[in-house]
Amino acid sequence: MALLLLVGLTAGEAKGAPVELVVAADGSAKYLPVVYTRWEGTELMNYSPLIYVFEQRNIAVTGKGTLDGGASDENWWKWARRGPGGADAPARADVRRLREMGDSGVPVSRRVFGQGTHLRPPFIQPYRSRNILIEGVTIIRSPFWEIHPVLSENITVRGVNINTHGPNNDGCDPESSKDVLIEDCVFDTGDDCIAIKSGRDEDGRRVGVASENIIVRRSTMKDGHGGVVIGSEISGNVRNVFVEDCNMDSPNLDRALRFKSNAKRGGVLENVFMRNVEVGRVAEAVLTIDLLYFGEKGPHRPVVRNVRIENVTSTSSPRVMWVVGFPGVTIDDISFKNCTFRGVEAAEVLNNIGSISFENVTIEPAKKGRSLNSPQGTQ
Repeated sequence: MALLLLVGLTAGEAKGAPVELVVAADGSAKYLPVVYTRWEGTELMNYSPLIYVFEQRNIAVTGKGTLDGGASDENWWKWARRGPGGADAPARADVRRLREMGDSGVPVSRRVFGQGTHLRPPFIQPYRSRNILIEGVTIIRSPFWEIHPVLSENITVRGVNINTHGPNNDGCDPESSKDVLIEDCVFDTGDDCIAIKSGRDEDGRRVGVASENIIVRRSTMKDGHGGVVIGSEISGNVRNVFVEDCNMDSPNLDRALRFKSNAKRGGVLENVFMRNVEVGRVAEAVLTIDLLYFGEKGPHRPVVRNVRIENVTSTSSPRVMWVVGFPGVTIDDISFKNCTFRGVEAAEVLNNIGSISFENVTIEPAKKGRSLNSPQGTQ
């Protein structure tokens, strides 16, 4: 494992500045300093990401090589695994403590984790930075999320190959960031391929920065919980997401386009456009909107609106849509145009939903039933 740490320099100072490089051959956390970071939508002081940039401009991670995080069930990943007899994973107590700190407004400087705790760091994290290029690299065996820009702007992720199946190994998670381009990438992950986020619960609302203006194109999504996902840490809102010319296909891919939130996280999720996407087999649905994600207790009613799905095809899925909310949420203005969905196995799941429209849409069942009409022609 290698740590690349670039912190607190101006753009001019960063050019040609020395960079700290730490090698930890055993894949452990013992060499990682504690830095200002975000963990599943909550700010804290925690283990540094393996490549970490704080308040910088003009950053590039490029080349044709492989970035190997060294994670396995012998080190990082075991922190998220249950113990013998179903005992809590080592990280559970730390997760609860961080959530309580975020909800009660403990200052970030006092949310200190790191050595002796079990919150895994992401692989690459630019924080409060801009003009970022990540291109050409292959990423394997990450401790946690792979590429996680936070509160950053003008980000390009191009030609990146991510192949890692550890717990919570999301591919690319722009969080409270804007003007993001993700193109020509391959995602084969243990979790969401792309997950757009903007902070969690009270801490996300405290920071209050949306993710916006995000383009995902010409990319391939294989194994994962979703091809393009919005949420669930989405309390700061998201708007203007464009997905086009992608291929999503794997027996281990659960959904193509997924929204997830609940009454604690809330958030306005709007202006999402998917077009010219080929979907093979998905395990749940082509479109999932789940606003009961881990429960409905809380005062914040999520909003999902203005979702356009055009020229999308699929070959096999239990259903086209799984859309569930609770009384008072807004799920509205969802449209399908020029789409063909084949091999559909069951009825759609829809509740607490506003308008859905269809124009030139074909849904073909996996098994065609026998016609009950009278036979045609003469005997």
